[in-house]
Amino acid sequence: MAPVTTIVAAGIAGMVGLASANGQSLEQNLLQQLEELKVEVVAQRAVIQQLQPRMLQSDTSIDEKITKLQEADLGLGGALDSAWLVLCGALVMFMHAGFAMLETGCCRAKNASNVLMKNLVNVCAGTLGWWSLGWAFAYGAQNGNGFIGTDGFFGSGFYTRDASGVITPVECTADGCQSTMLSWFFQWAFCTAGATIVSGAVAERVKSPTYAAFAFCMTSFIYPVVVAWTWGGGWLSEIFGVGYMDFAGSGVVHLCGGVAGLCGTTILGPRKGRFTNPEEFECHNLPLVVLGTFALWFGWYGFNPGSTLTMKSGNDGALAAQVAMNTTLAAATGGITVFLLRYIITKKYDVGALCNGILAGLVSITAGCGNMESGSAFATGLIGGFVYQAASMLLQKLHIDDPVDASPVHGFCGAWGVIAAGLFDWGRGIDHFHGWSGFGCMENDDGCRTGIGGPAIGAQFIMVLMIILWSGSLASISFFILKVTGLLRYGEDVEETGIDSHHHSPPKAYALGPASHSPSKSMEATV
Repeated sequence: MAPVTTIVAAGIAGMVGLASANGQSLEQNLLQQLEELKVEVVAQRAVIQQLQPRMLQSDTSIDEKITKLQEADLGLGGALDSAWLVLCGALVMFMHAGFAMLETGCCRAKNASNVLMKNLVNVCAGTLGWWSLGWAFAYGAQNGNGFIGTDGFFGSGFYTRDASGVITPVECTADGCQSTMLSWFFQWAFCTAGATIVSGAVAERVKSPTYAAFAFCMTSFIYPVVVAWTWGGGWLSEIFGVGYMDFAGSGVVHLCGGVAGLCGTTILGPRKGRFTNPEEFECHNLPLVVLGTFALWFGWYGFNPGSTLTMKSGNDGALAAQVAMNTTLAAATGGITVFLLRYIITKKYDVGALCNGILAGLVSITAGCGNMESGSAFATGLIGGFVYQAASMLLQKLHIDDPVDASPVHGFCGAWGVIAAGLFDWGRGIDHFHGWSGFGCMENDDGCRTGIGGPAIGAQFIMVLMIILWSGSLASISFFILKVTGLLRYGEDVEETGIDSHHHSPPKAYALGPASHSPSKSMEATV
């Protein structure tokens, strides 16, 4: 519809033309055109009045569309997070295959079936412990106690159900769109991995039912309480006004499991003949050891990058990539460091030492992989290699028998990793601290917080001390009670001939026939 000014102009022009052509008076033409203009203006107003409700309705529709787009964005973000964490959780779960292969290869062939069974039972018993009690103690509401969770036992409260029985699995908010089941699965993988560390330290002499019971206790109480203090938002998350920093679990998982394993193997005592005939206790299958190491390294890319806990923005992806790069550098550096150290000491290539050096680097970087640059990751892996070698030699000196060096790798390097996360934080000097903020600094209303580097490092030392005290005390009490009651260790006759032949069917893990059964020998016998 033409504007009023255009109509007026056209009307005046038309009046002048008509007056000239027909000889009518100018006054009469003007009056006539004015009347027509009045009619046109009234019509214009009527049209505007009709359009106003539609315009208001359009504004409301836009608001609704924006709301729907926001909901869709939250839903997509939740789907991406779910895919990311399920994938990474599966990678962490695959680490159990690595643990099983590594431990089996490091132990003697006569106990291979028992080692394999123990790793399987660890996952199964640990799962039940995490589901029944562990998750609730770790991530349940603490109600201000800062020590332990109080709800969520046996998977209760994971979703809502209305009066008609319809289940709402997740409620999306501005904070995210992740289900409780997703978090349960991802954290379950970490929990059972921590318990498996103990398995390696007590291998070849602990009774299988006893270890299964301890695995349940480890996953249902000992480990979950450490999680409650830290990842669960407990007292360590606020200590010194800065809180701890353990991105993926050098302290929460590895130190906790390594200390428990050290206490267990110390109370158990060494395997019979371990320090009088050491050549009889060498790895019986190095290919399995190497395979297990590669499986663990592979699974670590779920362990560390997965601990971003989200993957719905470019910044999340960049942080996961930084974590993956740091993880790779530390593993390689730790492996080469221990390999060279062992060569200097023995003048021989030690493949097993190379494997444990890789694992030492991985454990060392796990706490600080999300808050340090690549050069610091290199330094963390380098020092981690020295820490592992020194701890391994110390245990040998003290005649503490750890068949797979689980406590030097996970316990000692776990402690170093927590401290390294504070020392090598990529904040400017020791004045700023990034910690959980990732690429950015910890902030307050005035911008980057200052003067918090020292307290942050202090928080790391407190964390190490408290995990050692908690895990070490409870594990020592548990193993000591089992030892006193005679439920802890197999008899010397079983150790001598092998656990497999006494307690397993089939009685040995490897069904390799004797040389006389080869085709050539059979043909010779026939001739």
